[in-house]
Amino acid sequence: MSRELTFPANLERDFPAVAPRVLIVGLDGATFDVLSPLMADGHMPRLKSAVDGGAWGPLTSTTPPITPSAWTTFLTGKHPGLHRILDFEGYDVETGLLRFNSARSIRDTRNLWSILGERGLRVGSINVPLTYPPQQVNGFMISGFDAPGPRSQFAWPPSLREPILQRWSDPTFGKNWRRRLLGGLPLFRENVAYMVRSFHQGAEMTRWCGDEFGWDVLMVVLKLVDNLQHKTWKHIDPRWRDRDPARRNVVVRAFEELDRAIGDLLDYARQHDAVVVMVSDHGHGSLEGKVYPNRLLADWGYLKLRGPLHRAAREARRKLGLGGNSTPAGGGQVEQHLPVDLSQSRACVMHAGMAGFLYINLKGRQPGGIVEPGEYESLRGELRKRLLAVRMTDPQGREFQLFPAVHRPEDLYGCTREAEPWLPDLMLIQHDSLSVARRLRGRKVVDWLPYRKLEGTHRFNGIFIACGPGVARGRRVSAHIVDCAPTILAMCGLKIPQDMQGRVILDAFEQPPRVEPASVAASGSAITADRAPTPDHGYDERELAVITDRLADLGYLE
Repeated sequence: MSRELTFPANLERDFPAVAPRVLIVGLDGATFDVLSPLMADGHMPRLKSAVDGGAWGPLTSTTPPITPSAWTTFLTGKHPGLHRILDFEGYDVETGLLRFNSARSIRDTRNLWSILGERGLRVGSINVPLTYPPQQVNGFMISGFDAPGPRSQFAWPPSLREPILQRWSDPTFGKNWRRRLLGGLPLFRENVAYMVRSFHQGAEMTRWCGDEFGWDVLMVVLKLVDNLQHKTWKHIDPRWRDRDPARRNVVVRAFEELDRAIGDLLDYARQHDAVVVMVSDHGHGSLEGKVYPNRLLADWGYLKLRGPLHRAAREARRKLGLGGNSTPAGGGQVEQHLPVDLSQSRACVMHAGMAGFLYINLKGRQPGGIVEPGEYESLRGELRKRLLAVRMTDPQGREFQLFPAVHRPEDLYGCTREAEPWLPDLMLIQHDSLSVARRLRGRKVVDWLPYRKLEGTHRFNGIFIACGPGVARGRRVSAHIVDCAPTILAMCGLKIPQDMQGRVILDAFEQPPRVEPASVAASGSAITADRAPTPDHGYDERELAVITDRLADLGYLE
């Protein structure tokens, strides 16, 4: 930050709080599809006690259901169309360049932490994704796995960095899944053990930092719950888990250790009379293949591919590290990552992962645009109709719709294209057992994975669990992740900023808290002014390579 911020010395609530404190536990990627059977079989008794003694239910994720988008929605109470984080990458329509997202890319850094801090509440944030570089808060912040490692300035205040490193050498837990020829079961155990250590370290850091700084609202994200499911899904899924009982048992024991860490956090909350809110940013399911929508666009004549000689030269330059001005995380021009000629293309999926982000090459908007503005809506409607109509057959011979949803983002997010010209023109939501890839792979539209390569991927069905003082016991609720920020503010006895798009989850309380709107101006917008995202993501070239490898290992980047 360019200037020191000051926060009120005295805590100022609008109404009586539901409880003196709130402890938020993020279980990244958690889903009741996995947790409920484990609880039923006695493997997660502490989590079951929280469910039985509180309010719980599914928490719908953002569209797309991806980590940076969903956690940013959690913290801001705004849908991605307003906070401007759709994916790990973003496409800049004005420059035609891809860029990597970080906390500096968020349009409005005003979030739960700044709102609470403005009222004098002490806050703490530990390992929450997309909080690097860390923001100045009334308390402390330790960035999440998007921090490039222990050498970076991952903590606020800066003086916290060295005490953290003296206790924990790997505070953000960003290590990739290790691979070694003939590693076998021993290496599998080592990889899972690393994830288990991250669960207990998260609980330890919560206790130490909470006691050191004091807190009113404290949040920790156990990020590697997500990584565990990505890498071991075939040992979790009932269809395949019995093929390898030894590895299945390693994974079950990992969830038992997760339960012990959750129990430690529940005990810490009870010692401080705190409400506990447990949430996940999205759910999880099987990843059985990849879809290449740019192959369809090329086959239909909307996307112009360059010839094989150009492709061979591009691949040779990539292997030699001669990528021009591209960055390791997919930055630079799209042509540096795809063998396409945008000067002759009407549409292209510029980046992809948990969705495909399709941009029309619009004249006057992108450099070198060729589609006339008067043709825009008819072309968009034509593309949407064709994509929705595509049907494929899976390896078992079952027919399915390749893209069950193709969204106009402004309809999805409740905004306008005039106000948000950066949005993709169409957002392709693939069949849930597939991920989307920007690149092309021969003539294939879908590439199915063999058993040995099966992993996990994201689903929309996350979790919500609340327990503790003032929370309803044994009540089933249903909510969206955008509802979390206003619900937490209501727990704290604060009015809800009018620009938040979520609602307070009233069914979660024994007695509904008082809910009143606060004007944006009255809720302290002077601390962080609304601003456009910046391509300065806060990483140098070496750090960007580290983050790229980490995300590529999980399938988020190509």
